Amino acid sequence: MTVQRIDVIRPSELTPAEVELWGELRAGTAPQANPFMSPEFCRTVGRVRPGARVAVVRQDGEPAGFFPFERGRWGRGRAIGLGVSDCQGAVLRPGTVVDPHELLRASSLSVWEFNHLESGQDLFLPFATGRFASPVIDVTGGYADYETLLRAGSRTFLKATRAQERRLARQAGPLRFVFDEHSPAVLRMLMAWKSAQYRRTGRRDRFAQNWINNLVTTLATTRTPSCSGLLSVLYAGGRPVAAHFGLRSRTVLSCWFPAYDRDFATFSPGRVLYLRMIEAAAAAGIDLLDLGRGDAPYKDSLKTRDLTVHEGAVLRAGAGAALHWLSHEPPRAARGFVRERPHLKAAALRTLAAVGRMRDRRP
Repeated sequence: MTVQRIDVIRPSELTPAEVELWGELRAGTAPQANPFMSPEFCRTVGRVRPGARVAVVRQDGEPAGFFPFERGRWGRGRAIGLGVSDCQGAVLRPGTVVDPHELLRASSLSVWEFNHLESGQDLFLPFATGRFASPVIDVTGGYADYETLLRAGSRTFLKATRAQERRLARQAGPLRFVFDEHSPAVLRMLMAWKSAQYRRTGRRDRFAQNWINNLVTTLATTRTPSCSGLLSVLYAGGRPVAAHFGLRSRTVLSCWFPAYDRDFATFSPGRVLYLRMIEAAAAAGIDLLDLGRGDAPYKDSLKTRDLTVHEGAVLRAGAGAALHWLSHEPPRAARGFVRERPHLKAAALRTLAAVGRMRDRRP
């Protein structure tokens, strides 16, 4: 008879053998090796988030799975890195059966919240309250094949971007693209651009949170097969005009923080950067670029298909679960109501933009 035990540890307490097993389980069970589900991402979050933990599922004394999470007050739990993580769930050996409520009980959680649960996470999918498209770019056939598809499906986008690329080179100087830039100064510049974009569009500035700053800075120097920071930069006349920071595994590049210099906005440098980055990724052996959940015209133009991610929460009786319901369910219902009505969604976006303009005018 199989004896199961669940131990909860800090990410830093994972042994080398457990880290290796985690990687092997992901490689054998997941169709895409998303770096947000790697042990390295979990351990890095553990360095900047004191509530980060890993529930290690053991069968007959041997590890059979890993459930990374963050624990807050009143037993309120959330996916590891929630707020910036684009892929969430547990990593289990095939055939391992775990009761999700028992997993929460062993982890001292009354609720576990997720907003980018990957498809195939059968343990948690019954608790999903929403599903969303997450556009991806498949370059398994190489960049030439991808551009052929792009030309057929988004010909105007491709033609306009190539024209802007030539204009940018003529007016700003020769273009240079670096797929894997190691400059801390350029990374800081990208973060400043992104902060300004968040404020301009009325959205919460992620880089105003120290833990996110520290997480990105640490990941920028991380170099492992399953999770490496990747800073890609487009230069014009020797000056950075667009940049992107993401995470890559052997086969997946998770697109994370793109931004550009507003002085060059009329040249669409972000689009130029993406085409260069897709070409370089294909040449580097990457099969899939994950653009992440969220609506954006450039994503619709670049994508080859969509994955599906889910949001929701697993709840156990307790104060934390009650607090979660009160603070999340009414707003979530309101967001769903707005999403299903395009005229309300457009009005909400206009309101966010107006808030951003007011922020910029403040002394």
